[in-house]
Amino acid sequence: MESIEAFGLSSKNKQKSLFSKIGVVGAGRDGRNIIRLTSSAGLEVFFVEVNQERIDFAFERISEGLDSRIENWGLTPGEKKAILGRIHGSTDYKSLKDCDFVIECIRYDNATGERSLHLRKEAFKQIEQVVAPEAIIATNATTVIISELASALQHKERCVSLHFPIAHPDARILEIVKSIYTSEEVYNKVLLFAKLIKYETIAVHESNGLVSMRAFTVLLNEACQMVLENVSSMESIDRLTEVVFGMRNGIFKMADTIGIEKIVPLMEDMFNEYGDKKYKPSPLLWRLYRTQQLGTRTEKGFFIYNDKGKVTGVNNL
Repeated sequence: MESIEAFGLSSKNKQKSLFSKIGVVGAGRDGRNIIRLTSSAGLEVFFVEVNQERIDFAFERISEGLDSRIENWGLTPGEKKAILGRIHGSTDYKSLKDCDFVIECIRYDNATGERSLHLRKEAFKQIEQVVAPEAIIATNATTVIISELASALQHKERCVSLHFPIAHPDARILEIVKSIYTSEEVYNKVLLFAKLIKYETIAVHESNGLVSMRAFTVLLNEACQMVLENVSSMESIDRLTEVVFGMRNGIFKMADTIGIEKIVPLMEDMFNEYGDKKYKPSPLLWRLYRTQQLGTRTEKGFFIYNDKGKVTGVNNL
């Protein structure tokens, strides 16, 4: 009897595609955005959360986002089912074992608005323990930390920092930051990944705030100052930035979407690093931050929102 294995498509001879599985650690708002867009691009996604409740919540929010696209004729129910079928949640880092690319996206702390550097370092170490040596490990961040995160790993050359804008779903441009260790091979693979999910890319050197948030926060601070000086109303300034600058959402609505809990600590970091008062958060931003009026997530920020994220009024600041 002659074995037929040599003539068949056995699994041992099957070549693995470069990005067959994507991993995400943390399914907060930023993490869910990455999970949704990678699974929508046809990639299988495995994400890790702290408990089953958080996993169920992530699936619920992702499903709601896809339903919104169905309502606007951007998706069919069959496509939604296929997208959700490519998403897998777990509380165990071992589920990331076969991932080619893992993105750390730990949620911001509700009380402090910060993402613990200690927790992120721990996440990087746990990821490295389970993935293959050639797998890429990334963080979704706008701060200068990727070299520090990579320094504690055995394979430092495979680490990179990304920033996925979340201001609106059509903001398909990705800021890519190499650490001092990142290899050209890894960088080129990340460029390929961006093409797979239909994103443009820009290269950014390690710098606090990168390009997008440095430009955005300065404009936001000036808009807040004009409100404080009673130059114009918040609604009018927001509308003007939409029309004159072609912004999909006005400056204040965009801040609510990004999250005040993310903006204020970032601005403080930039102020401390660059020493320029243009990065010092406006008193309006501090007022929202201290009262936990953090934007669309809490249904109140510069504007007031319903549970679907639609504006229902202006917040009386």
